[in-house]
Amino acid sequence: MMARITTIPATRPLHGDIPPIAFKEMPKKRVAAYCRVSTDSEEQATSYDEQVRYYTDLINKEPQWELAGIFTDDGISGTNTKKREGFNKMIESCMSGNIDLIITKSISRFARNTVDCLKYIRMLKEKGVEIRFEKENIRTFDSQGEIMITIMASLAQQESESLSKNVKMGLKFRYQRGKISINHNWFLGYTKDEEGNLVVDPEQAEIVKRIYREYLDGSSMDQIKAGLERDGIKNGAGRKKWGTSNIRQILTNEKYVGDAMLQKTITVDVLNKTRIPNDGREVQYYIEDHHEPIISRAVFSRVQEEIQRRAEMKKMKRSYSAKHGLSNVCKCGNCGAVMNRVHWYIGGKKIMWRCRNRMDNGVDVCDLKSIDNRIVEDAVVKAINSLIEKRQDIMESVKANILKVVGTKGNSLTGTLDLRIKDLEQQVVDAVKSGNACGALLEKIDNLKEERSRMIKTDVDCKQEGELLSWIRDFLDSQSDGIKEYDDSLTRKLIRDIIIYEDKIEIVFKHGQMVEIEI
Repeated sequence: MMARITTIPATRPLHGDIPPIAFKEMPKKRVAAYCRVSTDSEEQATSYDEQVRYYTDLINKEPQWELAGIFTDDGISGTNTKKREGFNKMIESCMSGNIDLIITKSISRFARNTVDCLKYIRMLKEKGVEIRFEKENIRTFDSQGEIMITIMASLAQQESESLSKNVKMGLKFRYQRGKISINHNWFLGYTKDEEGNLVVDPEQAEIVKRIYREYLDGSSMDQIKAGLERDGIKNGAGRKKWGTSNIRQILTNEKYVGDAMLQKTITVDVLNKTRIPNDGREVQYYIEDHHEPIISRAVFSRVQEEIQRRAEMKKMKRSYSAKHGLSNVCKCGNCGAVMNRVHWYIGGKKIMWRCRNRMDNGVDVCDLKSIDNRIVEDAVVKAINSLIEKRQDIMESVKANILKVVGTKGNSLTGTLDLRIKDLEQQVVDAVKSGNACGALLEKIDNLKEERSRMIKTDVDCKQEGELLSWIRDFLDSQSDGIKEYDDSLTRKLIRDIIIYEDKIEIVFKHGQMVEIEI
């Protein structure tokens, strides 16, 4: 059976006159332009202004075009669109139906990220918005437009990645020479002089010193934070609201001792600017004595040890208490376990110290009885007064120890190593430029740096001990009649351990002396 075909004749001419009723004035095409320069230099600013003038004149000259806006971003990178406010406003306007055509200089001005570029092109195409790239002479509504755009955007992306690699290499050469740039705007304690050098801000430096001092005196980060907010002190960002993360960053930042660790974080995604902590994927550079310190190395070292000690307590499921000076030093004389501060309500409210081992595992493991807090505090007062009474006997040994630990030659020895390391690093740079192998040089540098680190650690330990002994000397010099009552701050500064037995308490001072108090 054959199919039947019916021809329907045309009722309107293809060419020729159209009835007057069909004549309608065509609406003007709403045209926008997008301009962007990637830096905020004076030269680029001129280019930016020229682009705005050019596109304004271009759109206004076309009788069938209507200016829908000149959208601009000045000094913003094109590798992603997150921070491009002008670009995002333009896309918003397109999606709201206010733009029919976008004109821009080139694909690289529009986006250097293939994914973003194609995403927005397709999104706008579905919305009926065309994009014209002048340099490449591409229109997105042409049949070959998307193929060409994919190729061109990929090339632009490769260019961006190549630029990023070049910048990285340049930074590494600068780091190897000890040249760094530090943003001082949010860096509490420092500012910059007219030559761009990092210099101490005396007023802010006192805040940094206060934080270190209070932490070593036993305050927790929360307590330090509360105190700063109570006193209306501003942080590095100029805000009166602090966070414990602010306090931790200050307490762990090596820049406060005049050093600088470079490449703490690294970029793993050039397009999205994703940065992560450098976990060994990239080389790091540690520059010592780069600028004037605020905190001594000895104090900084003590703070790092205290941070570690409190972290270890947390691992052992022991909460650090900054409220009571005895909380972190009392130990059981029977089994060596820590003593916990507890409240008893038998025969009235009391504060007692109990062996944690006995609390967790029973009397069969440890039979040390609980002891009243007042007995422990009295023992501390007696031990400190005993130290004061015998100050003449121990003063000479304390002074001798100060001279011994402060008189180290670590600084001069590390200075010699610094020169050797610097010379080898220059040889590495020369070898890289010449294309020669430098593995043996790098190994020598590593060995010298390890030796230097050991010397610095010894030097810091000596200075730390010297500071402690000096403080004890000054304290003993200032006392004559002894102390009258227990003082938490003195306990933190003077006492390392309190070992509790059934019939005695041993008080071990930080300078090594032990005093036994019978109970």
